Amino acid sequence: MKKPSILLILLAGLLALASCHDSETYADQKNKERAAIRAFVEAQGIKVISESDFKRDTLTDVSKKEFVLFENTGIYMQIVRRGCGEKIKNGETVNVLCRFNEYNLLTDSLQMSNNVLYYSSLPDKMSVTNTLGTFTATFVSGVMTSYYNTTSVPAGWLVPLSYVNVGRMVEEGDQVAKVNIIVPHSQGTQTALASVCPCYYELTYERGI
Repeated sequence: MKKPSILLILLAGLLALASCHDSETYADQKNKERAAIRAFVEAQGIKVISESDFKRDTLTDVSKKEFVLFENTGIYMQIVRRGCGEKIKNGETVNVLCRFNEYNLLTDSLQMSNNVLYYSSLPDKMSVTNTLGTFTATFVSGVMTSYYNTTSVPAGWLVPLSYVNVGRMVEEGDQVAKVNIIVPHSQGTQTALASVCPCYYELTYERGI
């Protein structure tokens, strides 16, 4: 009997790997996502608080690394700065400028950012509308729409808008709103949705023109 060639052995190995990958179910992918989020929460020493506790004052204590968990979406949010100005009013449509870092929690790596010198004058811009407390938005320009080739705004980016002010820095000491959020795939980008990938965002909001 002839011995199998190295090429055939390698081919068989690749086919086996492909088979293993194809056998991964959506349930398996969601388990990986939950494990990645859990590992991140533990590694960062995050203290998870309930929505009921959060809604008493809608604050998260940054010194205690508090994040509120919204059970219905799986989003974790920390308000770092509530921001200057005022909230987006009911019936109002405004341009919102965002600076962000996007981390892939499956690979534990920085995936994308506009917090670099090249984009210093080009924050991501989205048009946001508040309809009876429900926010909808589309990207107008920026890194997110260019990279993902869509104007769709991740649902997770809109959740903090119910709790932060979206203003412009006018007086000395003014600061724009800043949040940290853990976004499961179901509330993320279309790419995150397709790959069942959770992301962590460091995100600011500023009222645009």
